Amino acid sequence: MRRLTPTSTALDSDHRVSGWRTIRKVAPYLWPQGEAWVKRRVVAALAILFLAKLIAVTTPFFYKAAVDALAQDGATTPAWMLATGAVGLTIAYGLARLMNVGFQQLRDVVFARVGQRALRKLALETFTHIHRLSMRYHITRKTGGLSRIIERGVKGVEFLLRFLLFSIGPLVLELLMISVILWWVFDIWYLVVVALTIGAYVWFTFAVTEWRVRIRKEMNDQDTDANQKAIDSLLNFETVKYFGAEGREAARYDVAMAGYEKAALKTSYSLAFLNFGQSLLITSGLVAVMVMAALGVQDGSLTVGDFVMVNAYMIQITMPLNFLGTVYREIRQALVDMGEMFDLLEQPAEVQDKPGAPALKVEGGEIVFDAVEFGYVPERPILKGISLTVGAGETVAIVGPSGSGKSTIGRLLFRFYDVSAGALRIDGQDVRDVTQESLHGQIGVVPQDTVLFNDTIYYNIAYGRPSASREEVEAAARAARIHDFIESLPEGYETAVGERGLKLSGGEKQRVGIARTLLKNPPILLLDEATSALDTDTERDIQESLREMGQGRTVITIAHRLSTVVDADRIVVLEDGVIVEQGRHEELVAAEGRYARMWQRQLAEEEQAA
Repeated sequence: MRRLTPTSTALDSDHRVSGWRTIRKVAPYLWPQGEAWVKRRVVAALAILFLAKLIAVTTPFFYKAAVDALAQDGATTPAWMLATGAVGLTIAYGLARLMNVGFQQLRDVVFARVGQRALRKLALETFTHIHRLSMRYHITRKTGGLSRIIERGVKGVEFLLRFLLFSIGPLVLELLMISVILWWVFDIWYLVVVALTIGAYVWFTFAVTEWRVRIRKEMNDQDTDANQKAIDSLLNFETVKYFGAEGREAARYDVAMAGYEKAALKTSYSLAFLNFGQSLLITSGLVAVMVMAALGVQDGSLTVGDFVMVNAYMIQITMPLNFLGTVYREIRQALVDMGEMFDLLEQPAEVQDKPGAPALKVEGGEIVFDAVEFGYVPERPILKGISLTVGAGETVAIVGPSGSGKSTIGRLLFRFYDVSAGALRIDGQDVRDVTQESLHGQIGVVPQDTVLFNDTIYYNIAYGRPSASREEVEAAARAARIHDFIESLPEGYETAVGERGLKLSGGEKQRVGIARTLLKNPPILLLDEATSALDTDTERDIQESLREMGQGRTVITIAHRLSTVVDADRIVVLEDGVIVEQGRHEELVAAEGRYARMWQRQLAEEEQAA
């Protein structure tokens, strides 16, 4: 198979540690605190399992008795066998086998609800945790790979719970019971041969499976990579078309699938080696025991029924041992899959609420940036000591060239990240001291690129406030100047928008996003290039709606097109992470500084475009 090296030994140790960690995390789902019904079902399933195994190990006695009843005359046949007869014993053998299967199926029925409940709880826990992770984590992860890890991990939950409880322990119990019966009914040498066979089989199976786990993990990595490339390509369908890159995308996907193919072939070849080795060991033990029994029949120390019973027990051992190989492989694989998912669950959230943090209380909506410093990486600071106060009910526009830190201010306000230095306060409350849920509830955002759920237009607008009535949803759509367009569609508000809203134009998506925020009706508004995707006429209508919405609210507008912010109470000009100018539009133009030059440049561009 392979020569153990310090590296491979360390890998084995890491796999074992990771496996035990996963088992410790899964075990509480079998015996949860405060859920007595789960415990009752587990105990009932174990009791049924014990009955099934007890019937299984006594069944060959009926088989032996039936054969002896047929092979011997009445003078040497025990009285209980005469009373039942060969036919009766055969029927009893069949009933015992049927009861064994029946109890196993009943066990599965009793345990099914426990397994499904564990699957649901862990899936919910994982999904919730992913949403708690920071923006930094999500922009560095690949969506396709992340979804694959969750899918494989959650699917392994029920399997692992079921086989931890109903395979390994019951298998050991059955093998021990059969070994004791062989020793008691026959002699110690039968037990020795069986023990050696089982020991060799288990060692070989575990050793080869550990080798195959590494191969399977490589195959999983290749599968994740291929799936990520496929999803990424499909999400960027339009970009692929724009650049005629269908062939290039197919080639990238094929390279990833070639790696998967290579790893999958290794998996198939190693599986064939494992199956042949297991068969060789089991067959050798079976032949050895059967030869011993045949010799016993020849010298008269055993009956033909004993020979048949030994054969039945060896077959009964063979079946669970073959099952052991499958179960161990699947459990090992489930541990690998779930280990990746638990690594995800152990990923700490960068932005967390303080213990006992209160909810944000917004009375006026004053926002204060107090010497705020921030950088996505320490080596590259974005904001360099920003101090800015946005008064309650004031509309402040933030403008500046790309990379100046405009959008970063919005992300800090929403607490996607925490400031590196300084403080950000709303009505005197540091955003790090209040709950994120309450903070998000008080701020409405219209982003530059509105992303919609693959659902209906009604669902996407109502997402701003799910409890809103249909009349309120339609009122928000009217305010965003999109109600008439929706009504003109054959399915109206029940029109599906497609993946990420691709069935709508950029302007239509933006208006749905504006309607969604209007419906939320928050005291603080963050408009991040909110009208960037709209034509001039529609932009004018939306600007009027946004001005109406901003009445009595604190509004921060991040803009590139200066014509959209000329009516702002104050305009702040950012450049290279610092505030270089601020004031009203007329004041800044008259000052003939940085803002005035930007204004003149945009006027010239508009004249050229006209």
